[in-house]
Amino acid sequence: MADADFSDTTIQTRDAALLQDTVREAGALAQSMFRTELKKWIKGASSPVSEADIAVNDLLEARLRGATPDYGWLSEESADDASRLSRRLTWVVDPIDGTRNYLGGHDEWCVSVALVEDASPVLAAVFAPVSNEFFFAVRGQGTTLNGKQVQASAGTALDFARLAGPKPMVERLNTRPGDIKLHPRIGSLALRLCRVANGSLDAAFAGGNSHDWDLAAADLIVQEADGRMSDLSGDPILYNRREVTHGVLVAAGRDRHASIVAHFRNRPLA
Repeated sequence: MADADFSDTTIQTRDAALLQDTVREAGALAQSMFRTELKKWIKGASSPVSEADIAVNDLLEARLRGATPDYGWLSEESADDASRLSRRLTWVVDPIDGTRNYLGGHDEWCVSVALVEDASPVLAAVFAPVSNEFFFAVRGQGTTLNGKQVQASAGTALDFARLAGPKPMVERLNTRPGDIKLHPRIGSLALRLCRVANGSLDAAFAGGNSHDWDLAAADLIVQEADGRMSDLSGDPILYNRREVTHGVLVAAGRDRHASIVAHFRNRPLA
């Protein structure tokens, strides 16, 4: 199975069902621990982590790797195993995206999982249990939210109240003098990007230093909703490489994405 091909409909159907069931179970576990007393600590320079992150990661790993032992594994909460680089198919996992929100008792956090084949996501699920948003996408089959097909908003107009991301990035799109009304901050990056897919947002930015696990599932979910997600030069994002950190990114419907990329091409970041 090391050379499994996601175009094989048997594998595709099996893995799609496995992912949906597993992410729902992981979301239920995370919600059961939400707003309870949890052990928590800091990893690296400033990233919070808790026993809930680890418990959800353990569940995801047991279910997904147990069913697909020859797939690679890349998770925010697992030690990196370089053998993933030689695997055609790799699970890319963020057990709780928006851990700060989660630990602060705020609603906007989610479980985010993608299956990546040859550097591109082919299967994705993002589940926000508190708001009951279950985004799901299979390459070539569109994006659903709670089972209903969704699409990114069309057009190129910029309504700043419908753009989300780091304030300095959004403000750089403003070509008119004066203050602009910005969308309230969404602490879960995966959820912020996914809300482009159903038209809740017209565009969303990811600041620098995001990682594969923050992005891969949302990337496919946006793509399959007739959107596009890329760096500011318009180049696609490649996943399951040795380096898993990415720079500034933007997601939007296809025409709006092209317009935003053109804007930054003419006004590059310093």
